[in-house]
Amino acid sequence: MPDQDFRRPVILTVCGEHAEDIEREMAARYGTDYDLVVTSGLDEALDVAQGFVARQRPVALVAAEVELPDSTALLALRVLHQALPTAKRLVLLVGQEATQHFPSLREAQQRGSIDTYLMLPRGPRDEEFHAAVIDLLSDWGATVATPEVAMLTIVCESNCPRAAGIRDFLDRMGMPCRSVVDTSEEGRAILDGLVREGHQDPVLPVIVGDGRDTIVDATIADVGRALYGGFDSLGEGFVADLAVIGAGPAGLAAAVYGASEGLTTVVVEADAIGGQAGSSSMIRNYLGFPRGISGMRLTQRARMQASRFGARFFAGAQVVGLEPGRVHGVVLRPGGLHRIMVADGAVLEARAVVIATGVTYRRLGVEPLERLVGRGVHYGAAASSARDVAGQDVYVVGGGNSAGQAAVHLSRFARSVTIVIRRDDLRTTMSDYLIRELAGNRRITVLPRTEVVDGGGDPRLSWLALRDRATGEERRVVAAGLYLLLGAQPHCAWLPSKISLDERGFVLTGADTEEACWSAGRPPASLATNIPGVFAVGDVRSGSMKRVASASGEGAAVVELVHAYLDERAHRAQP
Repeated sequence: MPDQDFRRPVILTVCGEHAEDIEREMAARYGTDYDLVVTSGLDEALDVAQGFVARQRPVALVAAEVELPDSTALLALRVLHQALPTAKRLVLLVGQEATQHFPSLREAQQRGSIDTYLMLPRGPRDEEFHAAVIDLLSDWGATVATPEVAMLTIVCESNCPRAAGIRDFLDRMGMPCRSVVDTSEEGRAILDGLVREGHQDPVLPVIVGDGRDTIVDATIADVGRALYGGFDSLGEGFVADLAVIGAGPAGLAAAVYGASEGLTTVVVEADAIGGQAGSSSMIRNYLGFPRGISGMRLTQRARMQASRFGARFFAGAQVVGLEPGRVHGVVLRPGGLHRIMVADGAVLEARAVVIATGVTYRRLGVEPLERLVGRGVHYGAAASSARDVAGQDVYVVGGGNSAGQAAVHLSRFARSVTIVIRRDDLRTTMSDYLIRELAGNRRITVLPRTEVVDGGGDPRLSWLALRDRATGEERRVVAAGLYLLLGAQPHCAWLPSKISLDERGFVLTGADTEEACWSAGRPPASLATNIPGVFAVGDVRSGSMKRVASASGEGAAVVELVHAYLDERAHRAQP
């Protein structure tokens, strides 16, 4: 049976001769919200950890003093990680003599064997130390812990793909939620209550929440409107200075800089705010975050920053068309305004448009597996599903950074994670820091020269067929989850034919556009398309680096070009 205080997570400390100092420092800040458990050495800590596992106690952080009576911090954390794979790992250094361990700790951090190492404060108010600890606890809370208080409850059938998509959407939006099956006691009680309120035979999935309208037959678009409102909230005759289509890192940066510099800015995102980057469990190479940051936390911070400057967001709103206001000097629409069509019939007019829709994952094309999408098969990281595969075997298809990050996150829950790639190795497609981290993770295996050719299960995925590309030999494996991160296809199907694309479908900008659209022999600005007032940034743009940092940089840089275009437009409108 789980402990009565199951909801109260544990901070487990493994101490040597400085146990009193460590306990005093940690208890003063974290004793209210966490159970601080102090152990002496690895043997005692392992016994305690195994007890937590048996009683289903959540452990948020394991902090080990660098020198232990029966071990070292690195060995202790490696052993304890086998029992507590979801807990964050911290090495505590006490006293100046501990600095001799810096080289080995830096190497361990590069391998992903620990999350970070810190000097224990020697005086009061060491906020740098506690900011680092809070970052670790915050990331654990966002990616591992079940929500203390769910703002929304999803009532659905068992293994419902649509409900799984909504749950992932809400998780990426930072909205605590939970799912209950319609046949459960709680599910039946909620549905019976809706019938009493006048909802006859409510169609699943149903979403209920404190102080929020009930959503019946819910879709992601419905949830997005409930969170951010509809376009009618902008008011009749509204015209945006800048419409940003897509809310990944590039679109968010454009929103921050556009709104902060006085442009009336509207951001429209078909999925959750953050795009694919928002589903990354941990981004370690983004400037300014030495201990890494989850994609969800990074992009939600950017959303709040843009909102503070006045940007308006619409999530779950699929843009289906764009009518340019002017082409090759010919005004096509009144005032040269661009017209943006949304799937629900809404229309948004804007003086300038930034295309930041990013890329979508290429489909696997194995029909039996396509039928299981949302039931064990996922396109993208689907971090919210990681808890569902605890103690089971899962497979990740893809060799890029997103696949590596997904594998690392899944390894905190799954018994084993196998990365399937068609190439000989990961060196040409994945960052070196991630390759080292994968190599140091005992739960992760890379399977080269292999492809997934079949699979099945009822009602969820239970098996896959793998083919060796060198020999053609096929074998069947047990699989509880398949995560497909198969390379980038630009999300451009909604764009008008007037916008120039390269041979792979990415948006052309600057000097890469066709010369027929150039003005006086000069190409458009570097991030401008061949349509005046329409720009492209981030992964959707031909020639972009396909990295979070570079996408953010392009989103920031494009605002200066937007200003120049709007100034030119205003000058042209003068009599």
